[in-house]
Amino acid sequence: MNQKPERASTTTWRVFMALVAGGICLANAGEPVEKIEFDHARITEAWMTYAEILTFGKGQTLALLDDGCDLSMPEWSTPVNGVKKVRVTYDSVDGDNDPKHEGRGYHGSTIGVPSSLNYDGKWGVAYNNQVAVIRGLECCHCNVKDHVSLAAGLQWVIDNSEKYNITTVNLAPVDDLEHAEPVPTDIDEKLAELRKLGVWVSAPAGNHNYLKGISWPASQPNCFAIGAVRVGKDEVYLDRHPKVDLVVPAAATSSSNAILCGSVMILREAIEKAEYDWKQEGENLPEAMMTILQRTGVEVKDDETGLTFRRLDLAAALDEVFATARNEK
Repeated sequence: MNQKPERASTTTWRVFMALVAGGICLANAGEPVEKIEFDHARITEAWMTYAEILTFGKGQTLALLDDGCDLSMPEWSTPVNGVKKVRVTYDSVDGDNDPKHEGRGYHGSTIGVPSSLNYDGKWGVAYNNQVAVIRGLECCHCNVKDHVSLAAGLQWVIDNSEKYNITTVNLAPVDDLEHAEPVPTDIDEKLAELRKLGVWVSAPAGNHNYLKGISWPASQPNCFAIGAVRVGKDEVYLDRHPKVDLVVPAAATSSSNAILCGSVMILREAIEKAEYDWKQEGENLPEAMMTILQRTGVEVKDDETGLTFRRLDLAAALDEVFATARNEK
């Protein structure tokens, strides 16, 4: 049996003391853009513990598939250490490379903040990543009829995932309805292909306190559905259903999913760095990562539905990956 990984709280302090003793300055560390949420999910502990091991998204691109973005915002227009934050753009509604807001769009300008921000001393989860901004519909509060342009956006990711090293997709829209079963549309084939390619795709479950279903497209196969617990408290709320794969501390499930997308990028790097045999966990890397996140997550019982969910604990997931890989060598 593998030795149980050391608790990250203890490890964090030891790493901190070692860095200080070695004369390494931590003054350049950023502040979490959502402090309570990141502390709750043990993201800030993960930053500290693995500061000398992981790069927190460097070299990976996160595709933000939403309703457009104001690229003039300094959060997205300011390079980080000479590297552009927005690596590439696309508009699958108009078929061009200008993802500016049109119609009722607004959400895509901010959805990347929890996962990817690295600006003015504030950090998102995977603060060293880059983003691909894709306008896939008019407004994040969508309709299933938007499946055509969303499918085109997902096809663009398929075609360009290797070129831009797109490892993760934040499929941000919600249709605000209560789907107990999947709704067959054009996106399903694209989601299946991305899963085969090893690209993570997840979507927010929705924010209406539904108990019998969740929003589309989170309701679909090959798309992980992400719910929420209250910030600072392990109490499941907002939309929940057996289809929900993981819950994350946040004020809305769009933020839950954004936080998780950044976390998955860090977990992916840890698996690579540790040479962890993920094939024992699932048929493909996204499934394997979800298995790890669920196993290491905090168990949260929802008395209202009788369901039990797992809440993101990033430090625990990283600890298990590195400890298991070390013990297997």
